[in-house]
Amino acid sequence: MKYVDEFRQRALADKLAAAIAQEANSTREPREYRLMEFCGGHTHAIFRYGIQDLMPANLSFVHGPGCPVCVLPMGRIDSAIKLAVEDDVVLCIYGDLLRVPGSGRTSLMKVKASGGDVRMVYSTSDALAIARDNPDREVVFFAIGFETTTPATAVAIRQAEAESLRNFSVFCNHVLTPAAIQNILESPEVREIGAVRIDGFFGPSHVSSVIGSCPYEFFAEEYQKPVVIAGFEPLDVMQSALMLVRQINEGRHEVENQYTRVVTRDGNVKAQRLVAGVFELRREFEWRGLGRVPYSALRIKPAYSAFDAERRFVVPDKAAKDVKGCECPSILRGAAKPTDCKLFGNVCTPDNPMGSCMVSSEGACAAYYSYGRFRQPGSATEAAA
Repeated sequence: MKYVDEFRQRALADKLAAAIAQEANSTREPREYRLMEFCGGHTHAIFRYGIQDLMPANLSFVHGPGCPVCVLPMGRIDSAIKLAVEDDVVLCIYGDLLRVPGSGRTSLMKVKASGGDVRMVYSTSDALAIARDNPDREVVFFAIGFETTTPATAVAIRQAEAESLRNFSVFCNHVLTPAAIQNILESPEVREIGAVRIDGFFGPSHVSSVIGSCPYEFFAEEYQKPVVIAGFEPLDVMQSALMLVRQINEGRHEVENQYTRVVTRDGNVKAQRLVAGVFELRREFEWRGLGRVPYSALRIKPAYSAFDAERRFVVPDKAAKDVKGCECPSILRGAAKPTDCKLFGNVCTPDNPMGSCMVSSEGACAAYYSYGRFRQPGSATEAAA
């Protein structure tokens, strides 16, 4: 733990907090700083370590759509339920997908409880093993995630081809970070009516280890917003906040890399080539909270169509409405906080989630609830009490 502990030292945190406060109050005219953390891991670090409490009053964090389970639209959950129930496949999924509600409050956990063959796996290798052990059953892996998890899915597809594992296919839901950031910056809430103000971005950590820092250079230049790629530890986040505030004060809009111990400008080129060989861009894909975003997701190339569940089975592409009163879409756009939702901490809890932001371990609502933010004055929970 020594290496990790170096990024959690309280004395250094206090020094960074003082430096941030000094920088944030050094301008001739008072101003506020609103910094969006795209990654759900950053959101949880901020609340787990109380980083917001160490920030000056004029600096706040805006929570973005950096949770792949949270941004998955309800219609894709409905499609997975259809595969498990009507097509009678063995559906392999990651655990945080089990409780995400689909239409009519149905979830894959309820499907499993009703006899559907839904199995939780920890890796694509687990899904391949299930396919090998059940040659008489169709096995579908529910692939989800940003650029971080996509290479593993590509490896699984190539491995299935090499083994002629014809009972294995992938329901692909991999989405792309740069397209989502651009969609937020182009949204009317940001550009036209000013309902959401974003002064700078924390670049995602794990995603950037794959794609590198280069893809963010366009956003920094085109939209004149600074980007600092940040690590997950508390001192990483605080140092990155200081770097962003300094850029804003100096009128700069550049891409800086705080997470140099992991991220490079070019990223993991081998992984990028692997993904490019198996996947291609979708023309558009629906994101919860963002709508249909052009060229924001991947699909399996025709050369690997034998392993594409959307070609092997009839998978409808239908939009589904979120639970009435659930503010997940607004929260994912940075237009609302969990405590703005009337359901948060009252009807909607981790034991009874109404939306994906409370289900996923990386969701903003789960972070607020887990670390006691639902108790803050003025919250919906306090009002209900």
